[in-house]
Amino acid sequence: MLCRNGGRGFDEAFCYGAYEGTLRKLIHLFKYSGMRGLARPLGELLADAVPRDRLFDAVTAVPLHWRRRWQRGFNQSELLGRIFARRRGIPVLRLLRRGASTRAQAGLSNSQRRENVAGAFVARRRVAGMRILLIDDVMTTGATASACARALKKAGARSVSVLALARVDRRFKDQADFGTRKGPV
Repeated sequence: MLCRNGGRGFDEAFCYGAYEGTLRKLIHLFKYSGMRGLARPLGELLADAVPRDRLFDAVTAVPLHWRRRWQRGFNQSELLGRIFARRRGIPVLRLLRRGASTRAQAGLSNSQRRENVAGAFVARRRVAGMRILLIDDVMTTGATASACARALKKAGARSVSVLALARVDRRFKDQADFGTRKGPV
């Protein structure tokens, strides 16, 4: 329903793989255990998820709130985006800022996720007519990507495509524990 009503905000989404098994373990090591060395191999996987004929004017990442970035020491989505952008020869721009600190999305329902990030992102500058590729590590409901895309479109973006390393399929019970992780997301 959100897609038909234009509620998603983004124009298309790409994903490398499912948020399960080895990929999930690697993302957890990268994101929660600070294994920054995984940025390169995981970022290289992203390049295979987008058709070569897709053209973008800039790559940007879903921003973390400054406190979370400080606690983690890095923005995992930004590191992934830099690897992807370098491989494709696209500039990386910090186009968004997270104006509000939000609760972790893990464990929230679809509607709670949308409400949690509503208005949380603001464009740093005008992006009139630009085709933006937004990078995130994991896409669950698309609420965060939608909120970011809406901010970019409000700033004039012509299109916003989303690229995530992994996609959660909430239909399967074996992934139901994705929201039980303690700590920041």
